[in-house]
Amino acid sequence: MKKALLAAALMSAGVVAHAQSSVTLYGRLDAGLEYISGLPNNSYTGTTSRWRLESGDWGTSLWGLKGAEDLGGGNKAVFQLEGSFSTATGALGSAGSIWNRWATVGIANDQFGTFLMGRELFISNGVWDFDPFGQSNWSSASLVRGRNWPQSSNNVSYQSPKWNGFDVYGQYSLSNSTSWNGNGTTSQGREDGLQLTYTTALFQVRGLYDEIRDPNSGQLNGQASSALNGAFTASRDYVAGVNVFLGQFKIQGVYEAIRTSGVTNAGLGTPTSLDQEWGGVTWQATPAAAVIAAAYHVNGNNGAGNATIYTIGGSYNLSKRTLLDIQIATVRNSKTANFGLDANNPGPGGTVTSSSFNENPLAGHSQSGVYAGIQHSF
Repeated sequence: MKKALLAAALMSAGVVAHAQSSVTLYGRLDAGLEYISGLPNNSYTGTTSRWRLESGDWGTSLWGLKGAEDLGGGNKAVFQLEGSFSTATGALGSAGSIWNRWATVGIANDQFGTFLMGRELFISNGVWDFDPFGQSNWSSASLVRGRNWPQSSNNVSYQSPKWNGFDVYGQYSLSNSTSWNGNGTTSQGREDGLQLTYTTALFQVRGLYDEIRDPNSGQLNGQASSALNGAFTASRDYVAGVNVFLGQFKIQGVYEAIRTSGVTNAGLGTPTSLDQEWGGVTWQATPAAAVIAAAYHVNGNNGAGNATIYTIGGSYNLSKRTLLDIQIATVRNSKTANFGLDANNPGPGGTVTSSSFNENPLAGHSQSGVYAGIQHSF
């Protein structure tokens, strides 16, 4: 009898534990038609244009799993796996890596915060909360050539709960090499950052600092990188942003400063210092329809020049999970600048190899584009 009661008790405990665990499958699919002009022709004597089906213009196409298990005492074991892909081709966002955005496990507590280890979006992605076009392909990442939207591996992170409107988020990513900052034996140098946010019903402000070390030299200048990209690859990033909530309107503004420790052998046009500012407004005209307008400006030293993106767009929700989107944008470059609408690598635009094409315009030329698409979340 006692054995039967014990077996029943163990079975009941198993049912309770199962009921206190959860796993969620989620994702987002984004696709649209895109037209862009101001592309250099193969002979670099003029410009051309093209149409394409594009995935991720309004937001990265992704899918993932996340889950939690109640451990008692207010503690939960948590995990998240997330990867990007192309709805145009079905290809993974990173070749050979199915979980290129998130692969984390950790402990969460409503009172003390969340501690995670693994691969995460790098802390510099915190600028997206203050960008009128959010994860749009033509926005704040474009003029810093993707410096503020990478992922990082070997991560240890902490997110605090909110304390009187304040919250703190920090990351530290190890190089996993014999040199603390990186010495060319691993694909990533040391990366770290700290973010402080204050939120009220009327406004939100955020300060963010991060640094990315060159994996080849451990320096803050990209000097040993084969592409010699200067501030775009290995640098310190300082961000101050504000959101203001006024009924149907949200007003946003950011100042971002990116600095290296000096690239002594950088060629002309490789900046060691970048200053970017942007501002915009979102009008939630109806519960389903939003209209957005924004401007982004960057200035680089060492002959990199300056550029400004002017853009308008919006979205219309067909349901809670499906929306239509459109964006129209143009980038205007100074005489020596060649920034494009996309977050292209530095260098001249045009055909790089037989299978790759850099969309940077010719120096001093403008570039314009429009896309319209559909996005579904699940």
